[in-house]
Amino acid sequence: MKPIRKIEKQATAAAFALMLLAGWGNAAAQADSQAGSALPSLEETKAIAEEGFLYGLPIVANYAVMYEFSIDKNSSQFKAPFNILNNEARVATYKDTAVVTPNSDTPYSTVWFDLRSEPMVISIPEVDKDRYYSVQLIDGNTYNYGYIGSRATGHEAGNYLVAGPDWQGEAPAGISKVFHSSTPFGLTLFRTQLFNPADMPNVVKVQAGYKVQPLSAFMGKSAPAAAPELEFLPATTSGIKKNFYKYLDVALQFVPETELNKDIRAKLATIGIGPGKTIDFEDLSLEHKTAVLLGMKAGDEKVSAFVAGAGKDENGWQVGGVSGGDEGYYNNDWLKRAATASAGLYANDFAEATYPLTRKDINGNTLDTSKHKYTLTFPAGDFPPVNAFWSVTMYDGESQLLIENPINRYLINSPMLPDMKTNKDGSLTIYIQKDNPGKDKEANWLPAPNDTAYLVMRLYWPRVEAPSILPPGKGSWKPPGIVVAE
Repeated sequence: MKPIRKIEKQATAAAFALMLLAGWGNAAAQADSQAGSALPSLEETKAIAEEGFLYGLPIVANYAVMYEFSIDKNSSQFKAPFNILNNEARVATYKDTAVVTPNSDTPYSTVWFDLRSEPMVISIPEVDKDRYYSVQLIDGNTYNYGYIGSRATGHEAGNYLVAGPDWQGEAPAGISKVFHSSTPFGLTLFRTQLFNPADMPNVVKVQAGYKVQPLSAFMGKSAPAAAPELEFLPATTSGIKKNFYKYLDVALQFVPETELNKDIRAKLATIGIGPGKTIDFEDLSLEHKTAVLLGMKAGDEKVSAFVAGAGKDENGWQVGGVSGGDEGYYNNDWLKRAATASAGLYANDFAEATYPLTRKDINGNTLDTSKHKYTLTFPAGDFPPVNAFWSVTMYDGESQLLIENPINRYLINSPMLPDMKTNKDGSLTIYIQKDNPGKDKEANWLPAPNDTAYLVMRLYWPRVEAPSILPPGKGSWKPPGIVVAE
């Protein structure tokens, strides 16, 4: 997902309206009364739209990705139809634009589950203990509702049942564990470690052992009646800013109402959004639509501020800030969940992967690789403490997408260490700059944009014993700071 930024540009025309909001109130109320609708005041509408933006951002982002990945076969991001596993024998590049801050460490296998008619079964082969893999189960709320993999279930073969919110059946013999999604549609991400480019055929062999099938097929029985065909509203990740509430209105029909979300959904219904609406959003007065736009802008500003200040500053890196999690982890904190979607949609739980991130050098100055060269040096024997592996990935500071570069390198990770050059004292220096530092240093070069930069460090399966980055923001290990090379 592209980050939702610069919403203030959309609100330029509405800035004057903000000053006149109170003055417009009577006129708007009169117009809405004549239309036969009882709407909240303009101030209330703005507040609802703001809260609705925070609640809806992950849901809308997820819906747009789902449409591009599994519905629109003409999309450049299309993977496969629902319930069909798609294996990719490659890592993400600058051409992958559907998801913000994409991981380029591991080839992905993806499947979007449609769990309306029956559960699905994921079958995993035995995976070599030296190769990290994980299967992350994500629902339409962007909650991580379960994990399979090296950390969560081990390297043995197994079968795992994934059920939708309405399923009440019993798991048959041969099922190792049952996972319950809170929504009928959801994404499952398989990450399989790649040691180096020559290792890709081995990754392909592992991917070939992954299997997804309906429960009926797993049991050798007849399939139940198919779920009704749906007409999905076309959506793109690039269109989120312009069509946010239109997308949210549609996406909410695929997110069941619960005790935790019923209040905000009831509020949204009063301004024409969601399954329980009593008025169509398009029928709102111009004044109320302006109030909605201003609420969206206010919500976006809160998200940006949260992301910028989340976590603890460790040598310029934000540690322990945004993270993925289940419903209990977010506990109705819509702002925290929205910030996670903005910083890195589909982020892992802290225990699976921890993400120090930065836009600043060790002195707190913005990383501008159009003007400066930088270095990141790990002292000898003081690499990120992990059970699996670690990486440092470069993104464009504005789009948070991978950048095109002449050596097609988007990250430095621990499997690359044998081919990198260490300093005399055993430390390792990474050169962060837009131009090639020369053949003698190219192995340690992390190509940067001709602009501002955004870096994310990934610690897969972080250690819990000291030194450790856990608990996030309180651990004994701290990432080294980025310094200006000049």
